Amino acid sequence: MAGGVRSSLSKVLVKKGRDVSLSRYAIAYDPLMIVALDPGRNIGVAFVTAAGELGFHKVLTLAQLEGLELPGGAKVLVGDGTDSQAVQQLLQKRRIGYEVVDEWGSSLEARSLYFRDHPPRGLQRFLPAGMQTPPGLIDDYAAYALALSYLAKTERSTQP
Repeated sequence: MAGGVRSSLSKVLVKKGRDVSLSRYAIAYDPLMIVALDPGRNIGVAFVTAAGELGFHKVLTLAQLEGLELPGGAKVLVGDGTDSQAVQQLLQKRRIGYEVVDEWGSSLEARSLYFRDHPPRGLQRFLPAGMQTPPGLIDDYAAYALALSYLAKTERSTQP
């Protein structure tokens, strides 16, 4: 994939105005976009480009997910863990195609991805990685981990 194409894929959402609620995001069309959903008590959502770049990501409730606009032609991935059936039923009701993927190891990978993007500061940076705790929910990073895992498997299966 050419560098110019990669950089154009990184623009997933364009904020309109100052309000950053879901209704204020306009989603750019990208046929190579992956939308990963990590179901559970909270639902992690991550929009990821084919190059593995993280775009929009947020932790939502099932009701909020129902109103989320998805880009046309995007590949939707749903983790097979807790409350996966509720998310699958919602997607079926909205007539959105999806693929169920294995969630094994996504929570640990989510922590790693979170701290890669948000390095610890102050005294926390001296703590071993296993003792560091993210300050909030990281279900969106678990969804990102699902997308990266899917991309890695897809890449391995297309190599000779």
